[in-house]
Amino acid sequence: MAEQQAFHPGVSLAGAVDLEALKHQVKAEPGQAGGAPAAGGYVIDTTENTFQAMVQTSATFPILLLLWVPTDDRLFDMARQLGNAVNQLNGQIQLSRIDIASNPSIAQVFQVQGAPALFALINGRPMPILQGLPSAEEMQQIVDTVIPNLVAAAQQAGVTGSAPYSGDPNSDAANSASAASAQEQVPPEHQEAYMLAQQGDYAGAAAAYEKVLEADPNDARAARERAKALLLARSANANVREVRAAAADNPDDVEAQLAVADIDMIGGQIQDAFDRLLDFVAAGHKADIEPVRKRLLEYFTIPEPTDERLKRARRRLATSHVLTRLLTLGTV
Repeated sequence: MAEQQAFHPGVSLAGAVDLEALKHQVKAEPGQAGGAPAAGGYVIDTTENTFQAMVQTSATFPILLLLWVPTDDRLFDMARQLGNAVNQLNGQIQLSRIDIASNPSIAQVFQVQGAPALFALINGRPMPILQGLPSAEEMQQIVDTVIPNLVAAAQQAGVTGSAPYSGDPNSDAANSASAASAQEQVPPEHQEAYMLAQQGDYAGAAAAYEKVLEADPNDARAARERAKALLLARSANANVREVRAAAADNPDDVEAQLAVADIDMIGGQIQDAFDRLLDFVAAGHKADIEPVRKRLLEYFTIPEPTDERLKRARRRLATSHVLTRLLTLGTV
């Protein structure tokens, strides 16, 4: 957000005692009377043990990260409003809450000195939103504008999956209906593949989605999720710096270019991935068009069909493929 009020941390990680924060400490656990709102629905609590898995799921659905202290009552209303806004979107986005007092290494990853801090996470890429206690106006802007824009940005990047529903935080019958609706968002035939992906077994998820496609070749959702699973199975744990260096050092090596295109896709740089591979073929690597074409067709299932980047890339690939066929036949 463009303008932010002065940062008044609820907890300091720099070693100083925050006397103001001490006045606002409560002993109640989240969900207890007088305590912070409980996790549930599309709101989860993340620790150092589950952090990496949470980051990986941001390739499937966007995540809003709240770095907070669940015993600081100044943050309760913010957490409640964020949770309500996220739960109303029925799985289009997830709220991940991280207690930085208990998990200081995560705060260090995001280079924050205190709580609260708010980030978005799409395809593993963090984007800062706000640091410090928001004003009522800022909070309304986050709920009304920022969160819907994050969902739209994720969809533009091909991140269109649904977050898992983890139970009703209020045990309210009306919200139970929402839970049933959320469960239905993952088709029964996708359940095995979906759970494998959630567990980080991307190769297994891709194989399971392949079985779904064998039964129904027109299942666009299965094709998209299979492509993302294959992408993550190949490159989720790749060393980005090494992959990019290898591509720069070996401009004629198709495998090096495919690897760095994967990195671009995971980072949400869809246009860069398309252009890299299409430019590689256009630069005279006609003999490598088949592996490039196969990878691009896989990528093409990830964005929305109406995405203009997809339309342009399809046209370029079709032109390159026709030209290569003509060259092979010796007609041009």
